[in-house]
Amino acid sequence: MKNNIHTFVVLAYKESNKLEDCIKSVLNQSLKTNVVIATSTPNKYIEKLAKKYNLEIKVNKSKEKGIGMDFDFATNCVKSELITISHQDDIYDYDYAKKIVDAYEKNKNALIIFSDYYEIKDDKKKISNLNLNIKRILLFPLRSKFLSKFKFIKRWVLRFGNAICCPAVTFVTKNVPKEKFKCNLKCNIDWYAWEKLSKLDGAFIYVKDKLMGHRIHEESTTTEIINDNIRTKEDLEILKKFWPLPIAKMINHFYKNSEKSNQIKTK
Repeated sequence: MKNNIHTFVVLAYKESNKLEDCIKSVLNQSLKTNVVIATSTPNKYIEKLAKKYNLEIKVNKSKEKGIGMDFDFATNCVKSELITISHQDDIYDYDYAKKIVDAYEKNKNALIIFSDYYEIKDDKKKISNLNLNIKRILLFPLRSKFLSKFKFIKRWVLRFGNAICCPAVTFVTKNVPKEKFKCNLKCNIDWYAWEKLSKLDGAFIYVKDKLMGHRIHEESTTTEIINDNIRTKEDLEILKKFWPLPIAKMINHFYKNSEKSNQIKTK
């Protein structure tokens, strides 16, 4: 049965008022799949929502702390052929699971399967902006099933920036290592993981439908990191994995402009 091969692992942190919206979106799928909550910050708020929706909580008790370790825990806390790390602030469209599982059935050699996405700002959908359009251009080669398996192509789509949205990604667990995100980075743990996986045999399968919404708001980790100027430094670290230092610096200068779409206007 298809519904036994996929699991949404909702990664919960502290007390997000958007967590319930995320939970409802992964439960309200056209293809019903498994759902659990993973957290390194267990609390009564998360427990209350888990009880309300009859969900199991997986608690990360590891002494190793960090976003990367939390992500790796989420991808290994259940036994499932396919695992999607659902960030607590984001929502998933009705057909996300169905279309991801359908893509997997046609591409069993895949490392990751991911969809296009839209942004949510002030509770409004943003289907298109400069940042999203650039990412879609970068990902265009992966629309080809034939090309998506070549290491050169997988690395090419990552050479100019992180075009793959982390919460839109589903991992094919049998084809990827257990440690994917573990690193000292705070922002680019996902770009770090994609670069690592791009060196392995197997495809990056891109579903071009916009199947989930990534929320941008003042409290988000991404916005906080951008405001602290951490992201620009980490971008350079990843770009150096693809380019000589002078070229990496040049690309980083232009790439940081895309962060502007993540800025929240304040009065």
